[in-house]
Amino acid sequence: MNRREVLVGGAMLGAVGVLDRSALAAKAKNPLVAKTTAGRVRGRDAGEGIVCFKGISYGLDTAQTRFAAPKPPVPWDDVRDALEWGPRAPQVPGARPRRADAAAAAERPGYHLPPDEGPESEDCLHLNVWTPSLRDGKKRPVMFYIHGGAYSNGTVNAALYDGARLAKRGDVVVVTVNHRLNLFGYLYLAQLLPGQGFEDSGNAGQLDLVLALQWVRDNIVEFGGDPSRVMIFGQSGGGAKCATLMAQPPGHGLFHRVISMSGQQVTGAQPEHASERAKAVLKVLGLDTSTPEAAAKVLRTVPTATLQAATHSGGYYGPVTDGRSLPVDPFSPTDPKISVDVPMIMGNMHDETRVLIGGGQPALFSLTWESLPGALEKNAPYLKSETVSLPVPEVIAKYREWHPEYSASDVFFAVTTDSRSWRGQVIEAEQRAADPAAQPHTWVYQLNWKSPVEGGRFGAPHTLDIPLAFDNVAVSPGMVGSSDADKAQAQQMVEIVSETYIAFAHNGNPNNAHAPQWPAYDLSKRATMIFDLPSRIEDDPRGKERRYLGQVPYVQPGT
Repeated sequence: MNRREVLVGGAMLGAVGVLDRSALAAKAKNPLVAKTTAGRVRGRDAGEGIVCFKGISYGLDTAQTRFAAPKPPVPWDDVRDALEWGPRAPQVPGARPRRADAAAAAERPGYHLPPDEGPESEDCLHLNVWTPSLRDGKKRPVMFYIHGGAYSNGTVNAALYDGARLAKRGDVVVVTVNHRLNLFGYLYLAQLLPGQGFEDSGNAGQLDLVLALQWVRDNIVEFGGDPSRVMIFGQSGGGAKCATLMAQPPGHGLFHRVISMSGQQVTGAQPEHASERAKAVLKVLGLDTSTPEAAAKVLRTVPTATLQAATHSGGYYGPVTDGRSLPVDPFSPTDPKISVDVPMIMGNMHDETRVLIGGGQPALFSLTWESLPGALEKNAPYLKSETVSLPVPEVIAKYREWHPEYSASDVFFAVTTDSRSWRGQVIEAEQRAADPAAQPHTWVYQLNWKSPVEGGRFGAPHTLDIPLAFDNVAVSPGMVGSSDADKAQAQQMVEIVSETYIAFAHNGNPNNAHAPQWPAYDLSKRATMIFDLPSRIEDDPRGKERRYLGQVPYVQPGT
């Protein structure tokens, strides 16, 4: 070996030493490990430059805080894997059967969502994070998603809510969250079992969401997010939970924009009504309210499955206007005054009930003019109230006059859509528009683009905006169609809807280059974004229906 070879060899050994030290340093700094206030968590590379953390604990196992406000998790010293979905909340038995075989679910006929995943457990306070980078000094907007399923069922544990593409598209941090549901989250026991620590039982599920937002405030900088730009958005029950959070003092200041997608909460349940429902549950469990301490002990120790089996007896579950964490109804008699400065978008689908009602009753797609009245009598309870009722024959005549092209089934789905959740959205928008502080940053949309599934028979149904917002059309063939042409058209809608949500998260204003100029909603024009191909602005869509149905006093569904 000559002198040159010795020098080269030495240099190579030195380089290897440098590489070894660099590798050790990189390993020590592991870019897939994040530090939270409770302990370190290990994520994974989700591809396309996105890091994903699943199942991060943000609260203590709720079996230890049953029917009470949640508590932060017990800190840990090791590095916990955050690689798989955490458990989802206990569901109402039989209400939303899980399809474990995703391939079989994708091939199902009809309109359907990707299947939910993960076990059920009271240890359900987990959230998921997708981010372009950890600890890079950037302050990205946070898009915090709350799932639907009313207040009784549902989860974010599904491919539909995977945040990787949204995080990549918008350079945002996406957070999705599970929380307590049905009687575990909303059984109001404060009046029936006083002095037993159940004062917050009627809104425990909402307080879970507050705790998750506190986690975001305290930890999101580590994940490249900006705690001063948190946008909460949710669909159906998730949208209603967003509206409720706007009226909850514990949530004030934890979020800075809101999008409510087909989900409204004008009023909460009143304590006396919520107590009656709780009484029915306690009766099924064989508990006597005359001995509060004994009943409370049983409630804290009874098996999860026993409580789940009793959920049906309580009927509706949802937030309670309890004078504590929800001191006033969210949007009655006014908009929530603590949130007038929070920009808000609210919207509905043109054909909500083609899935909400028609999904379980296929015969409704082949109604005749003779069978239509009976179908409406059975499925349109919001045409009636204690003081005003709209005669079904008159309702049908009005809709046939306004929409002569409609079939009997078209009239059915239009009437049930317009009289149901859309009424709540109209009221919320009107309350915001009547408030000079809220009106300039209030926007309303209606999604008209039709799903191509089964030849378009479902129109623009409930849930269709979810894959468009998350940019997840590829995993949602049961919602947007399976052919290349179907997916290509759906992707065009993604360019409009997702980019609008992203712009709102960044700026608190939805206007962007992918959609027409969108004016704020006011009571003179009622400017509404019609999401379609192409999209457009329309003043007071369904105005005749709004004025006609508005004769019936509105009652929040379920309350």
